[in-house]
Amino acid sequence: MDGKFMRNQRVSAITKILIENPNKVINLNVFTNMLNAAKSTISEDIVIVRESLKRLEMGTIETISGAAGGVKFVCDISKEELDRFLEDLCKELQNENRVILGNFLYLTDILSSPRYLKKAGTILASKFISNEVDYVVTVETKGIPLAYEVANKLGVELIIVRRGNKITEGTTISINYLSGSSNRIQTMSLSKKSLPSGSKCIFIDDFMKAGGTASGIKHLLEEFQSELLGIGVLIDDRSVENKLMEDYIAIVEYDGPKDNKTATVRVSEKLDR
Repeated sequence: MDGKFMRNQRVSAITKILIENPNKVINLNVFTNMLNAAKSTISEDIVIVRESLKRLEMGTIETISGAAGGVKFVCDISKEELDRFLEDLCKELQNENRVILGNFLYLTDILSSPRYLKKAGTILASKFISNEVDYVVTVETKGIPLAYEVANKLGVELIIVRRGNKITEGTTISINYLSGSSNRIQTMSLSKKSLPSGSKCIFIDDFMKAGGTASGIKHLLEEFQSELLGIGVLIDDRSVENKLMEDYIAIVEYDGPKDNKTATVRVSEKLDR
């Protein structure tokens, strides 16, 4: 591109590119070619971006050394923004209109709202950013939007496990697992082309009841000689005792409806703030 850019224009462009490509190493040559500037100039611009994001507690810019190195943006959320989001989420979930027949909690609007998903995705991604995750895994269907946001923030691919076999998936590996909440045998499957052997994964879901699905994911990954590094959920149902999985991160916890009208929701004890 011809012509020189002013510093504020370069800083704006660098910030946009880094934030839109989280956890991805971007070589400085990308910026020098795009913005028609010397590496030394771009390095000075990146210092400005780094200091601004750090001051706002929006994330960090890490420098990766070596021939294939560069810089990458690592997502984060300020304590003030986190507290405000958690207060808003708990208040919304405690609306008495959310408890539906069977004492279930209506979540469809939350799980399709960018307002909630982007921040929830950032919160969970920040908990696993140092784990060198290869893939984010989820189960169809409601957890997909949240899992996608986490995968995006971590800069990795999303893998969706099916609850049955699909001919379009080709050869699959299937396992039977015990649903912790209903004590029924269920099936989940994953295409053999989806996951390379030896992958390091995290499981993201919208709701943790008894942990049967998470346990099933762990055993399915073992069939691929892959490892489950961690589990993250939006809501943890604490009314269920003796969960099949205990090592996980949850954003809020739910104790079931009070007087069959409102849900008792609070910030999860498993969320380290």
